[in-house]
Amino acid sequence: MVYTVTFNPAIDYVVHTEKITLGATNRSQSEEMYFGGKGINVSVVLKELGIASKALGFTAGFTGEAIEKGLSAMGIDTDFVRLEKGNSRINVKIKSAEETEINGQGPHIDDKAIEALFEKLDALADGDTLILAGSIPSSLPSDIYQRILERLSGKNIKAVVDATKDLLLNVLRYKPFLVKPNNYELGEMFGVELATDEDIERYARRLREMGAANVLVSMAGDGAMLIDEFGKMHRCGVCKGTVKNSVGAGDSMVAGFTAGSLNGDYEYALKLGTAAGGATAFSDGLASKEKIEELLKTL
Repeated sequence: MVYTVTFNPAIDYVVHTEKITLGATNRSQSEEMYFGGKGINVSVVLKELGIASKALGFTAGFTGEAIEKGLSAMGIDTDFVRLEKGNSRINVKIKSAEETEINGQGPHIDDKAIEALFEKLDALADGDTLILAGSIPSSLPSDIYQRILERLSGKNIKAVVDATKDLLLNVLRYKPFLVKPNNYELGEMFGVELATDEDIERYARRLREMGAANVLVSMAGDGAMLIDEFGKMHRCGVCKGTVKNSVGAGDSMVAGFTAGSLNGDYEYALKLGTAAGGATAFSDGLASKEKIEELLKTL
C-alpha cells in the first residue's frame, strides 16, 4: 500500500485573466478549483496510473471538509486528522501575463494532532511505501520528517522524500528508498553550483553515499537523472510540449517513478516519472492517464 502525507492541504483557486491591474477591480476569464498539497497531488496521479494510495495529513474547518469530500469523490482513500480549530487554506493562483501565487498559512497543528497522525502511521506494514513531500508548516516541529522515519525505522517501509536542504539531508540516515531534489536544490545542499551533468552525477552519488537508495534529480528543460540503488546512472530527456502549468509537475514525477518502480525496473520508472511530470506541465491541472501514456511513447 502507498501512503502519502500532506501536512497543509489546500483548495487551489486558479484564476485566469488577461491582465492584472494593481489597485483596481480585475475580472477573471475563467476559474478552476483543485484539491492541492504535494502529497495529495501524488495520490491523484497515482490514481490515474492505477495505483491505490491512502492520503494522510491534517484538515480543518469547512475547507477541510470540502477537500476530504472532493478527494473521496475522485476515488482516493483518505484518513486525515481533523483539527479542532481553524480552516484548511485556500491558495490563489493567478494566471495572467505572468503567473502569481498567494498561498494561505493554514491552521495551527498542536501536539495532540501530531500524535494522532503518528498513530495512523503506526498502521504501516512491511512492504508499504510512505511519501513525504513538501515544506513543513510553521506550527510543526522542524524535525517532523526525522521523527516519522525514526518511528517507522523498525519496519521495512519504502520512504520517498521530496524535500529541500536540511529536511532532506537529515533523513538520509534512515536510508530512504527515494529522494528527489532538482539540480538547483542539489547544489544548495552542498553549497556548490552545478553546471554540467558530471557535476550533478557527482553530488547525486554523494546523497547515495549518505544513505539514499535511489536519487532522482529533476533538471527542468534538461530532463532528469537517476542514480539507482545499484549505483547505475540513468538519463532521460525532457518531454516536448507547451508548458501550461507549473504546479504539481514534481509531485507527478514522484508518483510516476513510484508506480514505475514497483516491478524494480528503474529505467522504466524514470521514463514514467518524466512522462507524468510532463503531462502535468502540459495540462491545466494534474496529469491524466491518457496524457502520460501519450508522452511515455516519445521517451
